[in-house]
Amino acid sequence: MKLHEHIQQRMNLVGRYGTAGIEVNGRMLAGPVILAPGFVQEQWIGSAAELAVESLAPVWPLEPRIVLLGGSGFPPGVIKALRSALTARQAALEVMDLGAACRTYNVLAQEDRPVVALLFPS
Repeated sequence: MKLHEHIQQRMNLVGRYGTAGIEVNGRMLAGPVILAPGFVQEQWIGSAAELAVESLAPVWPLEPRIVLLGGSGFPPGVIKALRSALTARQAALEVMDLGAACRTYNVLAQEDRPVVALLFPS
């Protein structure tokens, strides 16, 4: 019996990641990326240093229950503010390095979980 990997394009899975960017469905994306099943937004802000609650505007319509924040260099206090804003919308925030966020996103997306990843390649 032959087994073939079948990946649905709408999942927007991460193939690889690094300082050059994040590869999603075979396409390399540079800069900050919002990633969710059926949704990709490139360069929504300039860098991790610009991250603020207001920059989550593209995330709200997706109604995530889990938001993964992957990268480093976030402004002091911003994680607490993001966590408060997401908790008010009944979503959890998990902060991790870029690699862990990419791997976790892939698993949760394939499990059909309501996940959004905010990814910051450095």
